[in-house]
Amino acid sequence: MSRLQRGLTGLSSSGNTSAGISRLGGVSQAGLDRNSNKGFEDLKRLIHGKLVDKLDLSRVSDLAGDTLRREIRLVVERLCDTENPLLNRMERERLIDEVLDETFGFGPLEMLLKDPTISDILVNGPHKVYVERRGKLEKTEVKFRDNDHLLQIIDRIVSKVGRRVDETSPMVDARLPDGSRVNAIIQPLSLDGPSLSIRRFGSNPLKLEDLLNFKAFTPEMAMLMEACIKARLNIVISGGTGSGKTTLLNTLSSFIPHDERIVTIEDAAELQMQQDHIVRLETRPANIEGKGAVQTRDLVRNALRMRPERIIIGECRGAEALDMLQAMNTGHSGSMTTLHANSCRDAQARLETMIMMSGMELPMKAMRQQISSAVDLIVQANRLQGGPRKVTSITEVMNMEQDMIIMQEVFRYKQLGIDQNGRAFGQFEATGVRPSFIQRLEASGIKLPTNLFQERVLMRD
Repeated sequence: MSRLQRGLTGLSSSGNTSAGISRLGGVSQAGLDRNSNKGFEDLKRLIHGKLVDKLDLSRVSDLAGDTLRREIRLVVERLCDTENPLLNRMERERLIDEVLDETFGFGPLEMLLKDPTISDILVNGPHKVYVERRGKLEKTEVKFRDNDHLLQIIDRIVSKVGRRVDETSPMVDARLPDGSRVNAIIQPLSLDGPSLSIRRFGSNPLKLEDLLNFKAFTPEMAMLMEACIKARLNIVISGGTGSGKTTLLNTLSSFIPHDERIVTIEDAAELQMQQDHIVRLETRPANIEGKGAVQTRDLVRNALRMRPERIIIGECRGAEALDMLQAMNTGHSGSMTTLHANSCRDAQARLETMIMMSGMELPMKAMRQQISSAVDLIVQANRLQGGPRKVTSITEVMNMEQDMIIMQEVFRYKQLGIDQNGRAFGQFEATGVRPSFIQRLEASGIKLPTNLFQERVLMRD
């Protein structure tokens, strides 16, 4: 008998099957024969409850995850045979899997998290669960028992990363073990029950070849972005919600040499960097007394004392923009960040707004000088109608002329229409503009083909 099984006292002591079911207020086989989902759920709750009641955590805490799950599975199988031996094979396997998901995983969400075709999971209360597949939203059959069940799952997610969600802190950002971003908001702010949003990031991050196959951008655009990263140009990736900014940042970061020291700063750690020499920092919310918060700006300032060669900020949302621009201007070239904006020119305006949020009353000209000298390239990502995500513009940030920042677009995506399936289609184009930073690329030993920027159509959908 294993250590775990010794720790599970009295699991098989319920006597004969019918008596055990009766004593537990259990579920008869007739209920399951009538295809009663309620009967199945009741049996699952009984078995799960009995497992939790009898589980001696002091004896199993030292077991590895795989070993623990394997041994718990044996115990659950024995419980199933004890409580209802007449379950057919399919029902029995489903019951065992769901009890294990309730015990070790995220309950009803587990089956959705195992589906690689799902990019977003949206829970609007316990009985309305939607997913996004291939850019299309669809309702699922997945349900939680009630608000309390959903709250338990939310609490399990956020507690794993040291966050909390309750009436005093009803909104929370967190992450799953695979890096997927999680946002939860509960009552009283969410009127129809707890709401949970999960932005999926697969355990295997998308590589450059994957994005090229998805026609997110062209090989010519990839060649330019790779050259700019290796030559340590400062890059801002802008785009709307769900446009693929973080995925693009993850992919482009693979071009950073492995011998450079990188510091990443995020609200909820989701970047999946492939380098070895990396320091990951994450903000911290205030405690229940409203104290102890560590903001992105605090981490940017601290990162400057950590001898970074590149600083990567997961997303700029506020006053940290000023500190980031100053870092880019003071020896930390090659840094990257993302921000929300609908175009490259909007990205400039967002940066100006965020600088104002720092509380420093800088003149407009001084702000724009900071931006023009710090940022070299803006990569715009958009999510088009029907779901396709494209890099719609690669724009060079040049210099100041009077009070205006001069920008020039190098590559762009031009939408031509909507197909019969409701998906946008179009073509990638080279504008014919040769960037002024070409000399910096050549000084770094990077030579691009002479015809790379020749005005032409690069690819059609």
